Amino acid sequence: MTHHGAALRLLVKNEDLVRAVARDWRGAPLSAADAALCAFADTLTRTPGVARAGDVAALREAGFTDHAILDACQIVAYFNFVNRLALGLGVELEEYWRQDEILAPADQ
Repeated sequence: MTHHGAALRLLVKNEDLVRAVARDWRGAPLSAADAALCAFADTLTRTPGVARAGDVAALREAGFTDHAILDACQIVAYFNFVNRLALGLGVELEEYWRQDEILAPADQ
């Protein structure tokens, strides 16, 4: 999340929401669709072996099309791949990606 905080901040233009998501998305004031997407991403990231058709059904119930669900699945899988590759190789974040960037924008 650290290096995506700036992009999220620009996209949502809501500092309180960015901070809440950074702490724990489950307590963040998200729409039903955003919460369903976060739950899906969380399951696919933390416990991919337990992801089931019910997880996809929850996204459909939240209004996602099959195309959007495929996009979400591919994006989550890709980010997990890249993150594990970087972690496996011991890649360090550049100095300008400070952990507190997500909670305190550099322009403050």
